[in-house]
Amino acid sequence: MTFSNTMRKFVLLAHVTTSVGLLGAVACFLLLSIFGIVSSNVQLVQASYLLLMPLTSYLILPLVVASLLIGIISSLGTPWGLVRYYWVAAKLLLTAVTLIVLLLQMKAIAELSAIAAARMVTDMDMGLRLRMIIHAGGGLGVLLLIMIFSLWKPKGITPFGQRQSSQ
Repeated sequence: MTFSNTMRKFVLLAHVTTSVGLLGAVACFLLLSIFGIVSSNVQLVQASYLLLMPLTSYLILPLVVASLLIGIISSLGTPWGLVRYYWVAAKLLLTAVTLIVLLLQMKAIAELSAIAAARMVTDMDMGLRLRMIIHAGGGLGVLLLIMIFSLWKPKGITPFGQRQSSQ
């Protein structure tokens, strides 16, 4: 199945929009996490950590899921295919790993937001606070790598793609 030119552009627009939105949302998460550690303003620290959970639940998580699903739909409706080329397969794998890591981090994010809602965040919570920065920074790096693959499309056809091409 191959999309019409109009449909392909629409799906590509949706994929780029969700992916860029995700990149921006993760950058905001990283910024809030950094403010939470470096700021001397107690209200800014508390607010930063209070915002992490809604930002993740209502923006980051839906954007990761949408980007993954739209990427799959896009690859199935274009000549690139889902696992025909290494760069497409790598994007799929990295996005899936990003989603899994995010789901595994949801408990820690909720815990830090709950701490901020209940009491002052202190140095006793530093491990959890640093974890937010490390994971957000890592996530941002992975998302940038995915974008690099999208733009430069490294050469290489998978064995599955080679079998399809020879048929």
